[in-house]
This record gives sequence, C-alpha cells and structure tokens, in this order.
Amino acid sequence: MSTPSAEFTAPAPFPRPLALALMCGLATLFAANHVSARVAFDAGAGLLLAIVLRSGVATLALAALVVFQRKSLRMLAGTGRWQLTVGLLVAVQSLCLYSAVARIPVVVALLLMNTLPIQLALLSWALGGSRPTARAALVMGVILVGLVVVLDVPAWLNDPEAMGPGWPAGVAFGLAAATAFAGALWITEHRLAALGSTLRSLLTMLTVLVAMIIAGGLGLVPGGMALPQSLPGWAGLVLLALCYAVAFSTLFICVPRLDMARNAPAMNMEPVAALILGYLVLGQTLSPVHLAGGAIVLAGILFLGLSKQA
Repeated sequence: MSTPSAEFTAPAPFPRPLALALMCGLATLFAANHVSARVAFDAGAGLLLAIVLRSGVATLALAALVVFQRKSLRMLAGTGRWQLTVGLLVAVQSLCLYSAVARIPVVVALLLMNTLPIQLALLSWALGGSRPTARAALVMGVILVGLVVVLDVPAWLNDPEAMGPGWPAGVAFGLAAATAFAGALWITEHRLAALGSTLRSLLTMLTVLVAMIIAGGLGLVPGGMALPQSLPGWAGLVLLALCYAVAFSTLFICVPRLDMARNAPAMNMEPVAALILGYLVLGQTLSPVHLAGGAIVLAGILFLGLSKQA
C-alpha cells in the first residue's frame, strides 16, 4: 500500500522575542534608508535617481528570489491593469515620500506616512467596506490630534514662515505618499489577492523602476536625475539602496515565520529609529512639543495595530 504524500506545512514561526527583534531591526534599516536619502539629497542628488537605484537593487533581489524559488511568471486573466495601477501608485508614493524627506525632518515625514492606517480604513469604508468601529474612530481622532501637535499647526497659523519654506510642501507630500500607498494596498487586497506575492512584488518594483527612468528621461522632475556633488552624497545613495533592498528582501523572505498578525506593530519602530538616526547623522532635532505629538501618533498607531488582534 502506497504511503500518502506529505502535505505542505507552513514553516514554524520564530520565537516571539526573535521575531520582534528582527522586525525592529528591519524597521531600523527602513529608517536608515530615509536618513541616507536625506544625506544624498542635501548633496544635490536627484529624487528620481535615488528611487531608480533603490527600486533597481530591490528588483534584482526579487528577480533572484523568483529564480531561486522557481516561481511562475504567468499573470492571471484580468490582473494586468490592476498590477500596473499598483506599480504606478507605489511609484507616486516613493516620489512623494522622498520629496517629503528632502524638505522636512525624516521622522516627521514618516509620521505623516503613518497616517496610512487611517487613510486605508476610510478608503475601504468609502468603497463599500465595513465602517470603522467607534473605538477605531476615537483612536484615529487621537492620532490626528497628535499630528496637529507634531506639526505645530498653531505656530503655522500665527506665523506661516515659522517652520520654514519647505514645511507646507513637505507635509503635503508626506500625506500624499500615505494616500497613494493606501490605494495600492486596497487594490492589492481586493483585486490582486490571487496573484502570487513574489510575482506581485517583482512587477511592482519593476514598474516603479521603469516609471522613474521614463520620468527622468522626459525631464518631468527638474533635477530628478542629478548626481550628488560630494562623497557623502554618493555614500548616501549607495546606503539607501542597500538598506532598502536588504530590509525589503529579508522581510519578504521571513514573513511566513514572523507571525505578522501578532508582531506587525513592531514595525512602528521606524519613526523612533528615524528620530535617533536623524539626530546622530543629520543633526535634526525636535522640540519637546513635537516629541510629545510624535509619541501620541505612535501610541495611537500601536493601539490600532494591537486592537486588531482582540
């Protein structure tokens, strides 16, 4: 009598302390990517050039993973236009977030990007999803209050020039980045769920890469492909690409063993790491009021992440 073939079993999750430590380390690498980008931008590097390098290295890493895992490259019927839309939205998100990083402190840009859970919940509701619970709505309100504090809106109202000329555009770009990524996540969940995650990620990064090369070739962003004018600028470009590729690839490979449902809130370490690295590398500091607002935002986001498990 033949023995039944063994069924596929998911890999055992890492011990929780190891999973949390790994996710905090990855969040720090993502923060280092943004701090490195600011170093490159301060040295004259173009936004598009930074994204081309970052997405190019990530594309190579994902392509190697596809080859190693022998994944199929076949697209499912009807998914092509949605996948293209996701790639373009992630391209917009990348450009907007780096534009914010180039204008305002890195930690503030990331806090604005962390309005993503609010924007995604509201977008899902607007497109026919479930309405946010009263508790979730209350926490979202607290997060918005924290943003008002960290952005020092009263100071803006009293003196529009108090925060510097780059702040209004930087804040707008940070919020726009979260909006674009919320749209990409909604499409991924509702229109591309059946598409393999490896292929989806590869096509997304490839779309970002091609879109940025085309934008650079057409000169759509003034100075977008400018080269850095100093050695630290070149080092920033190299480090932003390496930090992002290592963090993205490691996270992607380890996701089955990280128990994301329980441990995802650990990724909120990114703004904290950005605050520390921004101070050590860039000399960026925030006032006690800004720090208090950031703490409110992070606490609210952490609570939202944990409450999903209740």
